[in-house]
Amino acid sequence: MTDSEKALDYLEQQLPSLSAAAVDIAYWRALAAGHKVLVSGEGGIYGVFPDGTRTFVKATEKPLDLPVGTRVKIA
Repeated sequence: MTDSEKALDYLEQQLPSLSAAAVDIAYWRALAAGHKVLVSGEGGIYGVFPDGTRTFVKATEKPLDLPVGTRVKIA
């Protein structure tokens, strides 16, 4: 493996943590700007407001428990 391939491999390994950080930043920026943010958890979708309150929006189905790489057709 060449040095450039090693560097690219290393950078690709950083993508999950970088994307998680980007989502966290977007979440807090939206709340700081006074917007409601939708989050999922506890069997549903909730609206989170800048003052910390949460409102129930919609129930969701149980998450699928599938191995990585499984293809699922969504209709």
